[in-house]
Amino acid sequence: MKILVCISHVPDTTSKINFVNGDTEFDTNGVQYVINPNDEFGLTRAIWFQEQQGAKVTVVNVGGPDAEATLRKALAIGADDAIRINAIPTDGFFVAKQLAEVVKNGNYDLVICGKESLDYNGGMVPGMLAGLVNYNFVNSCTEITVTGSDVKAAREIDGGKEIIASSLPMVVGGQKGIVEEKDLRIPNMRGIMTARTKPLTVVEPITADAKTKAVKFEKPAPKSAVKMVASENLDELINLLHNEAKVI
Repeated sequence: MKILVCISHVPDTTSKINFVNGDTEFDTNGVQYVINPNDEFGLTRAIWFQEQQGAKVTVVNVGGPDAEATLRKALAIGADDAIRINAIPTDGFFVAKQLAEVVKNGNYDLVICGKESLDYNGGMVPGMLAGLVNYNFVNSCTEITVTGSDVKAAREIDGGKEIIASSLPMVVGGQKGIVEEKDLRIPNMRGIMTARTKPLTVVEPITADAKTKAVKFEKPAPKSAVKMVASENLDELINLLHNEAKVI
């Protein structure tokens, strides 16, 4: 089984976020980048398939040279090889088109994406990718097993989960549950050393029109000061909740 894991290179949640050029561009200065958490869950599941079923695992990223550190971490975790598509991932459709080209050329059986990236939270790419390559698709996937070409998967729905039987080839939009946080792999020294010699191929993007663009970014408004109300003053509390907070 050939597995392609799509990796986004995203800011660490502990990084301080700022914007420049009139709030039209993200300020990358001093920002630490990591593997997108949803993608890391998917990568860990792919490594399980590698260890238990002999699958070959390739990781792919649409991004600039700075994303190679993130790809090398994925290689250190256990991926066999990596592909970097040399383009800036500013539009979901553009990214899906680039990934679709890799899927078609590589003839992958299973494509695992995170259901959404931590930075844009668009949640568009997995579904568009599945449509472009005409693969079966399960989004918000929390469980997956593969036996031959048969797939059993589970996904979150309102009030519970849905169990799905399908077949390869398939695109999965994964999230926490496809593996648990305790199962995530930390690269050891051997993995880090081995990653240096694993293939990392850089390819140029195909022509594809972007369907969206970011016009401006806005940070959340600062939290207002806390108002303290004496425990015996119930009338004032109700008045503030009704007239100021407007929650009752």
